[in-house]
Amino acid sequence: MVTDNPAFEARRLVRGAASAVLATQAAGQPFASLVTPATTGDLSVLLLLSSLSEHTRQLRAEPRCAVFFQGQAAEANPQTAPRVTLTGLAAAVPGPEVPALKARFLAKHPYAALYADFGDFALWRVSPAAAQLVGGFARALRLRGAELLPDPAAVAGLAAAEQGILDHMNADHAAAVAAIAAGLPGGGDGAWRMVALDPDGADLALGERVLRLNFSAPADGPEAVRAELIRAARGARPGLA
Repeated sequence: MVTDNPAFEARRLVRGAASAVLATQAAGQPFASLVTPATTGDLSVLLLLSSLSEHTRQLRAEPRCAVFFQGQAAEANPQTAPRVTLTGLAAAVPGPEVPALKARFLAKHPYAALYADFGDFALWRVSPAAAQLVGGFARALRLRGAELLPDPAAVAGLAAAEQGILDHMNADHAAAVAAIAAGLPGGGDGAWRMVALDPDGADLALGERVLRLNFSAPADGPEAVRAELIRAARGARPGLA
């Protein structure tokens, strides 16, 4: 549903999606295709696209596009599902940025390592300009870019601290990571690892399975992330710090 922080709700839905629908167009003819998105800290949407695909050829000619994300419906009526339509500009990721952003994409979609280095595949980035959040039947809200995007200072601060937090959690708090994952929808026992972090949550992976831990509020820095992880660990297993 649309809450008192609709931008946060929209970002959580976008970041947690394992798949989405990319809408492009050529000469006025719309075209839609299934894609597997990942996000950067600033909510840019990463897509691994083949140069052989129709949508890639269309984006080269017209970078304006939309990406549609859908959550789970609360009832039998599909219209009760929360969803976000994000509009923006797409561009191929420049060479120097590819290694780091490809690693982030593969953290979300590890199975894509099978073809990520094929010559016809390239990483693209959709920079969000605006979005529409539908929190359920007849509950819609438009968000301008400045309203939608996370705080730039929080993005920069967490980007600098991310690897250290991931290393610390996986090396020193593996039991807490496993407990958090076990308590998430689709989770279970296993040697889960925390593989990505942003102001709105974290991604946990076990083999090719990736789960999303949503924070209860946007994190403005490492201390806020620490508080969220403690809350999640204690919620999953009382008494676990």
